[in-house]
Amino acid sequence: MRQFSISPVEMCASLWRNRGLILASAKREVLGRYRGSALGLLWSFFNPLLMLAVYTFVFSEIFKARWNAASESKTEFALVLFAGLIVFNLFAECINRAPSLVLSNVNYVKKVVFPLEILPVVALLSSLFHAGISLAVWLLAYSVLVGLPHATTLYLPLLVIPYLLFIMGLGWALASLGVYLRDVTQFIGVLTTMLMFLSPIFYPATNLPETYRSWLYLNPLTAVIEQTRAVLYWGQVPDFALLAIYWAATFLIAWLGFAWFQKTRKGFADVL
Repeated sequence: MRQFSISPVEMCASLWRNRGLILASAKREVLGRYRGSALGLLWSFFNPLLMLAVYTFVFSEIFKARWNAASESKTEFALVLFAGLIVFNLFAECINRAPSLVLSNVNYVKKVVFPLEILPVVALLSSLFHAGISLAVWLLAYSVLVGLPHATTLYLPLLVIPYLLFIMGLGWALASLGVYLRDVTQFIGVLTTMLMFLSPIFYPATNLPETYRSWLYLNPLTAVIEQTRAVLYWGQVPDFALLAIYWAATFLIAWLGFAWFQKTRKGFADVL
């Protein structure tokens, strides 16, 4: 039986070696989502634009919501909320799909030459494309409603790359677990819904009492959501000490997810 390497070097080498296949598959997936529609890829731009318009109207005009009591801005809440949702939606879309990635590609399992480990990466790139469009809409809205984006926006890749590693690691682990435990799909759907409300998306972390705030920071999404808002909206430089820990932790999570996937993939064909 073929042995699959679990080393972190192989993880990086596999992504580089299959980069052409990954990009082609991600492109096909993105285009396939809009195949047959009249507007095609334009939907990927209109969807976040419409959602941002709805958030701005509902929270600024109906709920009169303000992110902090001292602010008089009607659009601040919508922009801050939407920035958090971009981060969360990228996570939720990938994680919700992960348990069924291998199950929905059974024909690839029987092909020894096909690199199954790229499936979560392809799903991640597809979701990243839509997150990128949403970010472009956010920057456009910020430019129109507030002014030129902060120079600190350039720090965003330093936050996004480790976040992608984190999602990739979970994607590999869940793609494997989904083959052996079919209930994982249902559980993950409930978990992501819970995480949406247990993450500081609709409220600032400072609104929580000190007793609960420490628990909120155990949520792995809290740090990246707050840091993303800091560089995008508030114009603050990210916490580099926290960022260094985040990079190291997410690389470890990515490698552990990859190692688990490689260790368990030998049994996929028997189960399926």
